[in-house]
Amino acid sequence: MQIADLQALYTQVLWAAFVVSLAFGFIAQRTHFCTMGAVSDVVNMGSWTRMRMWGMAVGVASIGFYGMAWLGWIDAGNTIYTSGRIIWLSATVGGLLFGFGMVLASGCGSKTLVRIGAGSLKSLVVFFVMGFFAFATLRGVFAVLRVNTVDQVAFEIPAGGALPHWIAAGFGLEPGLAGLLAALVVGGALVIWALVERDFRSFNNLFAGLGLGSVIVAMWWVSGHMGFVAEHPETLESVYLATNTGRMESLTFTAPMAYTLDWLILFSDTSKLLTVGVVTVVGVVVGACVQALLDRSFRWEGFRSTQDTALHLLGAACMGVGGVTALGCTVGQGLSGLSTLSLTSVIAVAGIAAGAVLGFRFQMWLLERE
Repeated sequence: MQIADLQALYTQVLWAAFVVSLAFGFIAQRTHFCTMGAVSDVVNMGSWTRMRMWGMAVGVASIGFYGMAWLGWIDAGNTIYTSGRIIWLSATVGGLLFGFGMVLASGCGSKTLVRIGAGSLKSLVVFFVMGFFAFATLRGVFAVLRVNTVDQVAFEIPAGGALPHWIAAGFGLEPGLAGLLAALVVGGALVIWALVERDFRSFNNLFAGLGLGSVIVAMWWVSGHMGFVAEHPETLESVYLATNTGRMESLTFTAPMAYTLDWLILFSDTSKLLTVGVVTVVGVVVGACVQALLDRSFRWEGFRSTQDTALHLLGAACMGVGGVTALGCTVGQGLSGLSTLSLTSVIAVAGIAAGAVLGFRFQMWLLERE
């Protein structure tokens, strides 16, 4: 492959990532997909319908991910989620912070982008604050604190950090087959769990579960197959084009918000290249905006009060710090991470759910005070 061909492929990967993320934003706005809302429905109303939507998306994504790995299209072990080093404390603390913050900020990172597309100026402020704190936790003052504290606490699993690794090692199976079997069992169980409830089987719920799960799979394919170059013409090493981690990536939004701000601020610096993460942030906003305009739900929205502003700022800061510390948000560790059947992702998602419950309790306490 020549340099010119590589540059052309780089551009194609970015456009493909933009289209995939645009679909995510469109579907999320159309179906009102919201992780915080799903947790709220369970805690406050005992309704699992929106959680089943989320579960179906994870199930579809995991089957698709390991199906592609079994076909040899992607290398399932080449993600940040499947490392054998389980940073359980980072995942727990980061998850708690993120979950608490998303309640105060009226939604997680993906919901923030979707709400921006639908006209929320509150969410635009949350985006900038969350991106700032995410960057400070990636490379700034909070990064020093993170690396020297919670990131130091971990344990190693020699076989790898995902369920298929353990199955392959324990039963002597080929990794691709072990992954497919694990995904069919776990992912299939999640899909069946979602479908058994009659009330769940509406167009919007199925569209969200199947559509968003498929979007995660498509993003894995774009990054891990389309964007994979076995031998870079200059370094002669394998490379995943346009990724910030150097590995294949699917949708995640905390660190990409930071990279988006970095790219905008240092746009004239020719070393700052567009990446998959940056274009997906833009794609989700555009996709949500298109749907909001089509169904005439686009509305400008601002802060109601000083307290409303303060809570959103605090929530955005918690999400920025927590999302980076936990290695992902409700989509990054949730849909994308869980699609790899990663133990770290399970811990992070559990932390996010617990943090959200604490956030709801905090909001109730504020209401009772008033």
